[in-house]
Amino acid sequence: MLIHALVITYAPGDLDDLLGALALQCARTTIIDNTPGGADLGAVAARHGAELITLGTNVGIAAAQNMGIERALEAGADAVILFDQDSVPTDGMIPTLAQHLTEGVAAVGPVPREGDDVLVYTDHTFGPKRPATVGSDPFEVSFLLASGELISARALAEVGLMNAAWFIDHIDLEWGMRARRAGYRLLAVPAARLDHRLGDRTVKVPGRRVVHVHAPIRNYYLTRNTIRLISSDLLPLPWRVRYVYWIARFAAFNILVNPDRAERARYFARALGDGLRGRLGRW
Repeated sequence: MLIHALVITYAPGDLDDLLGALALQCARTTIIDNTPGGADLGAVAARHGAELITLGTNVGIAAAQNMGIERALEAGADAVILFDQDSVPTDGMIPTLAQHLTEGVAAVGPVPREGDDVLVYTDHTFGPKRPATVGSDPFEVSFLLASGELISARALAEVGLMNAAWFIDHIDLEWGMRARRAGYRLLAVPAARLDHRLGDRTVKVPGRRVVHVHAPIRNYYLTRNTIRLISSDLLPLPWRVRYVYWIARFAAFNILVNPDRAERARYFARALGDGLRGRLGRW
């Protein structure tokens, strides 16, 4: 199987570990840099034989992914694996995933962990939730986090590319729901491990796992795109109800626990208006 790795960057730190691991496990690696003005990545890309595409501006993660996907498919890739700059695959992770990318499976992914937190989501009556326990066998999931997700070329041809109008956030969820609507399955493979950083910081809430806290601008995209997801035909009714509740809780939590309350309130208000009007793209 010819696998093409895509790494989307934005003001990245050290990429040596990530690119070194990809060079050993993939036929080809392309870095698509979203950093305004471009990041100095020429040397590290050359050191690991990776192709570098510098955009010079932030076009959004979905648009950058689409550029790389189209390039990979044109080069004859059988599958594309997506990475962000904060994830590094363990030895043998990608070949392990490839074993499970069989007929009827659109994409497979590892079971990312952030400390003791397992970042996978399975179906429940009122929407995707993290499972209490994870065994050793591959299992079906609601969607896969983009970083470390191995997607088949045949599924991309049928399901389509990422939703570039959403810019960032819930891109992986929206694509996963489209893939499932098309009759495909999505699998998480516990034997494939990936350490992944999600969010700018975490807050421990009594009685719950940690909660990820993002910058105010990410609150905007998460809220706006959740509203668009609710407005789509991709979710069953109980899931839509749950996401309406999630938005209210998400907004209240972020406004109450952060000192920049007024700024966050403005972002949430703008997200609500833009989401309801269908105003998408970059802020």
